[in-house]
Amino acid sequence: MYSALGISEEVIKLASEAEENLKEEFNKIEKIEEYNSIKVLNAFQKNEISEIHFNSTTGYGYGDIGRDTTEKVFADIFKAEDGIVRGQFISGTHALTVTLFALLRPGDTLLSITGKPYDTLDEVIGIVDNPSSLKSFNINFEQIDLKENNEFGFEQIENRLKNGNIKVIEIQRSKGYSTRKSITIDQLEKVIKFIKQINKDIIIMIDNCYCEFVDTKEPTEVGADIVVGSLIKNLGGGIAPNGAYVVGKKNLIDLVAERLTVPGEGKEVGPTLGITKSILQGIFMAPSVVSASLKTAVFASYCLEKLGYDVEPKFNVKRADIVQTINFNNPEKLIKYCQGIQAGSPIDSNSTPEPWDMPGYTDKVIMAAGAFTQGSSIELSCDGPIRKPYTAFMQGGLTYQYGKLGVLKAIQNIM
Repeated sequence: MYSALGISEEVIKLASEAEENLKEEFNKIEKIEEYNSIKVLNAFQKNEISEIHFNSTTGYGYGDIGRDTTEKVFADIFKAEDGIVRGQFISGTHALTVTLFALLRPGDTLLSITGKPYDTLDEVIGIVDNPSSLKSFNINFEQIDLKENNEFGFEQIENRLKNGNIKVIEIQRSKGYSTRKSITIDQLEKVIKFIKQINKDIIIMIDNCYCEFVDTKEPTEVGADIVVGSLIKNLGGGIAPNGAYVVGKKNLIDLVAERLTVPGEGKEVGPTLGITKSILQGIFMAPSVVSASLKTAVFASYCLEKLGYDVEPKFNVKRADIVQTINFNNPEKLIKYCQGIQAGSPIDSNSTPEPWDMPGYTDKVIMAAGAFTQGSSIELSCDGPIRKPYTAFMQGGLTYQYGKLGVLKAIQNIM
């Protein structure tokens, strides 16, 4: 059957070796999956989800019991005071943007303590000039880079906070298009406690994209004030067609809601247009889908390291997100690997992705995603900027078997 996909005996042998040596890692992932499945099931049962919650609303969306209860489910899963979960959010970047504009006012300062945020926020913040940026509203931005050992710069953070005038601290857990490691929940807990001891009033905002259900705790469980993520990544389970979530303290969620909709109306408006069932089914499936994505990443890490490539994380290292990076140090190999992922996808497998000037990015980017939902990175996808060290950022896999086949096709393509 492998020959039907053009996969050689040599690659099949590598896959068999990998799976034999990954049983212990897979078992660890399955235990986390079970824990998070219990967490989700409890939230569904506590909020008495029934078919009435799948009903659709239009227009203003007043009195939408399905929308309101879905937001309670998300808040309970995160052990947060409140949440807003909407299809009106176009993407994770949109939800982050709305949250930043909701929390910050002219003269305030935003501080990132994980270095420069993801490329698509450059124009939002004003790192790249844009007349609609935070900078254009006289909102300042500063950053403190992580240390070489991927630890937070505690001394620099303390010195900066003691000088005052910081309103929001943003922490991006996933690595984005950098080569640093992603931030674990243990690291997050340590730095949040440190910050709150210096100034308990600073708002700590977490970009949680790619990180949900990778561990047994979420950022709001270790002291974060507000957490943002996308529904076409982990928590959509490959079922939600769009949308994002924001969870956290009620007074902050109220501000976000009034920035997304209208001051004075906030969470009370916003039609669901038939999306609620997909969102609920997606979060229900998310622990299993995230588990499949993690297994796919671990499998890829093992195989590509065996082939001599620099991978991060290593296959047996505790993970913070579903992203697997492979440094090819060669633009052609990066392109070939992404093209292999596309060829191993169920949708548009006959298409050949090429690097292009994608909106929101400063370098040409190649993106492979044969996905049922456009841009869905919980489905197997792989992308990377065409810049040194020519790193592929791979994530997703709705099932482990499909993820494995995609990886094998990509490996075959670079061999």
